[in-house]
Amino acid sequence: MKAIRCGICGLVAFAVLAFGGVQPWGRVVLEIGAALLLVFWGVLAIRRGQAEIPANWLYLPLLGIAAIALLQYLFGLTIYPYLTKTELILLGAYIVLCFLANQSFRTEDQKIRFLWFLLSLGFAVSLFGIIQHFTFNGNLYWSVPLPPAAVPFGPFVDGDHFAGFVELIVPLGLAFLLFRSRRREQVVVLLLFTVVSIGALLLSASRAGIISLVVELGLLAALSRTQRTTRKQFLRTTAIVLLAGTFLIWLGVNKAIERFERLAREGVSGELRVSIYQDTWRIFRDYRWTGTGLGTLVTIYPRYASFYNGRTVDHAHNDFLELLSETGLIGGLCGLSFVTLLFWRGLGKLQRAEGSMRAIGAGSLVACAGMLLHGLLDFNLHIPANALIFFLLGFTATTSFSVESQGKSRPSWPRLVKRLGDRTNLRVKN
Repeated sequence: MKAIRCGICGLVAFAVLAFGGVQPWGRVVLEIGAALLLVFWGVLAIRRGQAEIPANWLYLPLLGIAAIALLQYLFGLTIYPYLTKTELILLGAYIVLCFLANQSFRTEDQKIRFLWFLLSLGFAVSLFGIIQHFTFNGNLYWSVPLPPAAVPFGPFVDGDHFAGFVELIVPLGLAFLLFRSRRREQVVVLLLFTVVSIGALLLSASRAGIISLVVELGLLAALSRTQRTTRKQFLRTTAIVLLAGTFLIWLGVNKAIERFERLAREGVSGELRVSIYQDTWRIFRDYRWTGTGLGTLVTIYPRYASFYNGRTVDHAHNDFLELLSETGLIGGLCGLSFVTLLFWRGLGKLQRAEGSMRAIGAGSLVACAGMLLHGLLDFNLHIPANALIFFLLGFTATTSFSVESQGKSRPSWPRLVKRLGDRTNLRVKN
């Protein structure tokens, strides 16, 4: 399984560095990579003669959305079949990679290593973003031309999407500091990784990103009170916030303020955003049962646009409204079920977790909460890199240990269904 773990980490890093995976070639690499890893896992399972399949209720709403998109495509319920097909394939890649992650990241040590990989990636990307910000020549990676309206940060074409990426990373480091005692050298590394990432997020001047980060800090503080963290651990987190502010001042607070002012003039204004929401809601009312088709908002929106500013509206700047308009009421219920199951199962696991698993669960769950909050004002879940990390962390927060790490027997599938998910693992033997 080590090769599969390396493959998943490689695809995550590729998606982040390849402009967030938004380009068609980036999506294709992600999809082909997921398919190849699935084939490799199948070969390993056949050679071993058995496959251990951790059950997780989050599969159900994701498969439900995939089924809706498939029906839209097969029965002509989508207004643009090609876009629905491409979104369905991408969603399938997310589900496959989450399945493989559950297969390969099974033990406590493996999960910790995966989160350390994300923390390292977040630090490297944040550091690159800061360097590029102060040496920016108008091109991404100093060589890739950008659209006229692009406001990039790091490898992302939009600073809000970079902020979404950091929102998924910072809670992991904070949770390790709050809920798990580390050696002194590891504490220093965690402080460095987290402070640099927060400083880069503030420098990106994403208003929704900063709000989401503040909420994440509040959620972690609330969880720390319920989990009886020590005063030393709480002081570490407070020190991070202070160090991040000092770091931003050292970077140049004037430049950050100028970026805020420029984005306020050039970005999506509050009035324009509200107009997009109203237009998207009208689309939903006209297609409330079947939706327009997964991924088709960019095609149908011009018919409902109540304004024109010369720019193409490819997303609703609200992931929840966009899901409703594209998949109808049933798709909306699937999305609501995913969020409900995420927090219900995640908080349940967190209450029973101890030691490192408490840090893993808290960090992953808070990261997902921050991304969902940001989704009210943006479309980070339509950025493949951010969506993939979000789903991986969601499954990490809600999946239990394997038998090897817990020493408990695994219930059979019929018993699992009968007991309505009292346990979350199963074993299939040939």
